[in-house]
Amino acid sequence: MSRNQTLRQNTINQFIDCINNHIITFPLPSISILSDTFNVSRTTIRAVLNYLLEMGVLSNHDNQYQLLRKPNDKDKINVIFEKRIIQDERFEQYFYHLINSHKLLPGDKFSEIQLAKDANVSPIIVREFLLRFLHYGLINNYRKGEWQLIVFEKNYAEKLYEFRSILEIFALRSFMAQPNNHINWTKAKELLQRHKNLQQNINNDYSIFSTLDRDFHQLILSCNDNPFFVQSFDLISVIFHYHYQWDNSDLKERNSVAVSEHITVLNAILQKDETKAIAALCKHLATAKTSMQDSIDRSLKIKNR
Repeated sequence: MSRNQTLRQNTINQFIDCINNHIITFPLPSISILSDTFNVSRTTIRAVLNYLLEMGVLSNHDNQYQLLRKPNDKDKINVIFEKRIIQDERFEQYFYHLINSHKLLPGDKFSEIQLAKDANVSPIIVREFLLRFLHYGLINNYRKGEWQLIVFEKNYAEKLYEFRSILEIFALRSFMAQPNNHINWTKAKELLQRHKNLQQNINNDYSIFSTLDRDFHQLILSCNDNPFFVQSFDLISVIFHYHYQWDNSDLKERNSVAVSEHITVLNAILQKDETKAIAALCKHLATAKTSMQDSIDRSLKIKNR
């Protein structure tokens, strides 16, 4: 199958998803606008429209494209996208990469269609992923298919800290109650060694801490087979683990402190000392909150100059 044919088929499926999710309005905008929206050539858009005309999804009168019927899965071309779980994982990694690499910043606007195009996933994958964060005030759906990252202030960090503390302390208590032969104890030992290895090379490897940080908090939360914990962890990952709207002026120092605090928590966990482990975790979460608030302050000062 040629590259152009694959592109057309992908665009057809994306177009259908956009119709079904009411991202596209009718009558359709011009071919030029659709070409820019989907980031493809006008030739590709014409091929998509001709296909939908042939399938009886669209009508065309005086170059005005109207919707005749709602498209269904039979209208899609089956060879396009990978399985749902693969698309979900790919887009999650892609979105976090955009934030971690500062390609998406607080205040930036972006479209579902463009993200789907860039990540090579269905637009519905993008929309459902973004909707998970909408109620947390992280992003704003200001127009159909159009989103914006919210700029939040110190009080947001305070509220997030309160929520995170309740979540992780509860999870840690559940972790400590696991039987001695549970696999998580082995994972905790392995994670402790990884932290010690990073601590020895912190001057050179401090920038890779975000992955270790995610693994640390994910291990604590893993003992709860609760979908709400998983969803909440996704939120925390975006803000803390991927340094959403943080400046990196003190990244090495901040990560060095965090590694030491993680080691203290893990040692207490492996010693089966619940009181000590909770106290160490509370200290770590408080440090993360303070670092985040200080970072927001510096970012706002730079912005207001």
